[in-house]
Amino acid sequence: MIMLHRILVCDDDDAVRSSLGFLLTKAGYMPNFASRPEDIIRYVSEADFDLVLLDMNFSVSINGEEGIELLRKIKILKPSVPVILITAWASLELAVRGIKLGASDFVTKPWNNFQLLKIIETSITLSGNQKKEQNFVSGKSEKLIEFQAIIGEDPKLVEILEIIKRVAPTHAPVLITGESGTGKELIASAIHQYSARKAKPFVKVNLGGIPASLFESEMFGYRKGAFTDAKSDHAGRFEKAHKGTIFLDEIGDLNLTSQVKLLRVLQDQTFERLGDTNSITVDVRILSATNQNLYSLVNKGYFREDLLYRINLIQIEVPPLRQRSNDIPLLADYFVNQAVKTYSLSNKLISKEGKQWLCNQVWPGNVRELKNIMERTLLLTKSDTINTDDFIGAQKTGWNPDPKRHGSSGTLDDMEKQMIISTIEECGGNLSRSSEKLGISRATLYRKMEKHGIQTEKNE
Repeated sequence: MIMLHRILVCDDDDAVRSSLGFLLTKAGYMPNFASRPEDIIRYVSEADFDLVLLDMNFSVSINGEEGIELLRKIKILKPSVPVILITAWASLELAVRGIKLGASDFVTKPWNNFQLLKIIETSITLSGNQKKEQNFVSGKSEKLIEFQAIIGEDPKLVEILEIIKRVAPTHAPVLITGESGTGKELIASAIHQYSARKAKPFVKVNLGGIPASLFESEMFGYRKGAFTDAKSDHAGRFEKAHKGTIFLDEIGDLNLTSQVKLLRVLQDQTFERLGDTNSITVDVRILSATNQNLYSLVNKGYFREDLLYRINLIQIEVPPLRQRSNDIPLLADYFVNQAVKTYSLSNKLISKEGKQWLCNQVWPGNVRELKNIMERTLLLTKSDTINTDDFIGAQKTGWNPDPKRHGSSGTLDDMEKQMIISTIEECGGNLSRSSEKLGISRATLYRKMEKHGIQTEKNE
């Protein structure tokens, strides 16, 4: 016998309850209804629900405080039951408060039925996964067979793969954080490949590379004649990602005006092309990534808090390479083998001393930097064995990290600053070449230069 998921719909508006009841029943759920605050608390305490849909305003109040208080009581009575808040667009700040108090997600009135059902499905699925995790033992060394393309055996990495396995089948928006070069795009790709959307588009967008003036045309598309160079209709990134996944890389670089436009699309996945009044609705999974601390940016007023909670239902922190140094020899061997195939070279091996030298380095550019030095060394080394001297020789045109400094004198910031200065000088002040040589994006290089107070006259 199939057990239907029970959902408690809490709203004092008869029309809202009727509309949601019809939608949920048609979708295969079992809706129950409560119109008064006292009934909500009584139902939650006496019965088991798989999810609660909670309006923020009832007849007694219109400022949302009653909804906040009800949320607090529900989470005390049934802390594991997901609660989705229903609020007006103008009350997003209230919804953010609710998220901080334990709500799973929020939707705005008028809601998009398809988007609401996706949020409900995701919240119930993730809640079920959390209950199963009581028997989960993290940090096990055996890597999941599904993710053999991700190189490494460190417990931190294995735990990330377990998270991917749990969240990939859902519609949950995922925020992937970590330093530049740690492999955030690879994690996003794995989430897409393990999901039911794997046969559909995986659209990657570097938000740090899109000027604010082009944000709408790039993301939402445009109609012929919308502006001078619009010679034909053009589909935006969201439209191209329909039924698939869109990966919003470097989302911390997005300016506030564009953040508002993005948030409105994420709310109901509906938008208009430039020069067109017809709305387009898409079905898109949202994955985002950043090497910045978005909570710090929120506190400084550079990033919208409501957008942060919209993209951050699940957060995956990718550890820097220095925190999983045992994976460095595995990655080095992998990059050597890949480069041998790419450049049609003879097979080469890394000596034991060479691997130890690699493990002693700080790798501020992380996996991307390691890959870069492995390829350069392989191309410059004539013998069949790669030794420490070969790595040092390959770094003569770049920053040569001193293993004696690692863990003793000098901070990571000091070493990063010196590496950037040396690289920019050797590239004649050309920041495009410098960022490529460092293995980071140009936008990231600008941020790091600002962070360290590095200035240069040339920037092209």
